[in-house]
Amino acid sequence: MRDLARSDLEALVVELGDAPQRARQLWRAMYHELRESFDDMTFLSTPVREALQERFVIGSLESVYYATSEDGTADKALFRLPDGELIETVLMRYAPDGHRKVRRTVCVSTQAGCAWGCTFCATGQQGFRRHLSVGEIVSQVLFMERIARAEDAASSEGGRRSAGERRGVTNVVFMGMGEPLANYENTLGSIRTLIDEQGLHIGVRHVTLSTVGLVPQIVRLADEGLPLNLAVSLHAADNVTRSETMPVNRRYPIEQLVEACRTYIEKTSRRIFFEYVLLHGQNDSVEQAAALGRLLRGVLCHVNLIPVNPTGEGPFQRPTRACRTAFQQTLRDHGVPSTIRMEKGIDINAGCGQLRARIAGGA
Repeated sequence: MRDLARSDLEALVVELGDAPQRARQLWRAMYHELRESFDDMTFLSTPVREALQERFVIGSLESVYYATSEDGTADKALFRLPDGELIETVLMRYAPDGHRKVRRTVCVSTQAGCAWGCTFCATGQQGFRRHLSVGEIVSQVLFMERIARAEDAASSEGGRRSAGERRGVTNVVFMGMGEPLANYENTLGSIRTLIDEQGLHIGVRHVTLSTVGLVPQIVRLADEGLPLNLAVSLHAADNVTRSETMPVNRRYPIEQLVEACRTYIEKTSRRIFFEYVLLHGQNDSVEQAAALGRLLRGVLCHVNLIPVNPTGEGPFQRPTRACRTAFQQTLRDHGVPSTIRMEKGIDINAGCGQLRARIAGGA
């Protein structure tokens, strides 16, 4: 049922013999009120409810594993889809940091597996199996929304909030299993559902879409009229180094990628986030930092430096603290802003694809 766009849902309800406003009530019931059963939707006529029950299910995720990190800042869920595929979703909690309120960010998957084969990524080591539907993507957020709302209700401050402040899930990042822009239509469809004001109403500027660098899709996204955050996985400043860990670079080399990013910035006036996973001995030297600084000088961007989350099959280790600091200082010297981001939930296999690999492998 969650695969349907709002306009399609309205057409369906009218086809089944109910009024258009009932479709709006149904939409709100599924996405704002988080109802899971048509039996609870008594605003629909009995024949319509029965017809919907015969043809649809509201959600199709089966939670088969759930864990919370020791520090309580990250939860990870493993879901089984109706065809047996396993996907992962992460809920990350952030305390206020001076200029931002409490945040709960959900990291969603858009594919079962991934075809792009990045050597430091557990999902990339598993291969591609299929795209997720709009409903399968959206349902991951709704699952975590229930948990977030329960936490709000249990909190001593759960009943108090400032005007305009959203509780529950505040941010969504498309950084889980799969390449979002390779599943373009379903990814964009899920975003439009999540930001709909009659549903969860996640602010579009609180949505981040990550890509390995699919150049045509980046250019296409620039014309969608969605002022979301675009995060581009870069991980090297030259083609030789990038191609060693990211096979996509052989199809879309750095020069094409940076030009597409400039086009995106020009059309949207939005800053781009470049993701740079620091791989010890591979891309974390001061010389490589200087090359990155030269590449991105003058680009409206911010670099997220991410010490690698080691995988069982991957060859890479985390850089030392001194190495991370020197890398960031070199970027600063070139006028490129950056943040060193530590991964959450390492103790619960929160890195993309790690939990699926462990469960599927019988560990």
